Amino acid sequence: MKLLSQVKTLIYKDILLEWRSKHAINGILLYVVSTVFVCYQSFKSVDTLVWNTLYWIILLFAAVNAISRCFIQETGSRQLYYYNLIDPRAIILAKIIYNSLLMLILSGTAFLIYALIFQNQAANTGAYLLAIFLGSMSFATVFTMVAGISAKAGNNSTIMAILSFPVVIPLLIVLIQLSQQAVAGEALTESRGDVGVLLAINIVTIAISLLLFPYLWRD
Repeated sequence: MKLLSQVKTLIYKDILLEWRSKHAINGILLYVVSTVFVCYQSFKSVDTLVWNTLYWIILLFAAVNAISRCFIQETGSRQLYYYNLIDPRAIILAKIIYNSLLMLILSGTAFLIYALIFQNQAANTGAYLLAIFLGSMSFATVFTMVAGISAKAGNNSTIMAILSFPVVIPLLIVLIQLSQQAVAGEALTESRGDVGVLLAINIVTIAISLLLFPYLWRD
């Protein structure tokens, strides 16, 4: 119960800090809108495969920009303060939940803009929205874990890129396959394997984060 209370407090803190300084989230939203518009001006019309792949590429870079900074504001003195008061598992859980909420907002906004400008080419919109939900959660869990490791290396962006590459590429392939089936109008029952893989990635990543982060935080 104490852990859940700490997680809730930390999430509230992150939301409050983001609300006070909206520059970062506004910049990411501007990136999404401008990228979709530039892609539209470049291609005008695309087939369903390109339409689907382009969306996930845009969302991938938006996720990197949004989540890579999640530990930057945690200065050395603040980390020491947290170390004395808060369970490190609460810190990583709060970051994962907060980044998941942030990614859901970004991915939902990106899809609305993308579908408005390029027109919605998903025959099964419900299944496509499920793919977006699972993809947002997966990006949040993977990049939060990697950002936590990178934070202990001085927020080195090179380390974050190297560590996330082996996980993100297979994840992106599964997401494109799952969403492409939704674009083709296939029933959700045909995609149970891909859905299971994404759920497994999220569960394993969260479990590794809970096991690994306390040791990183201790250093």
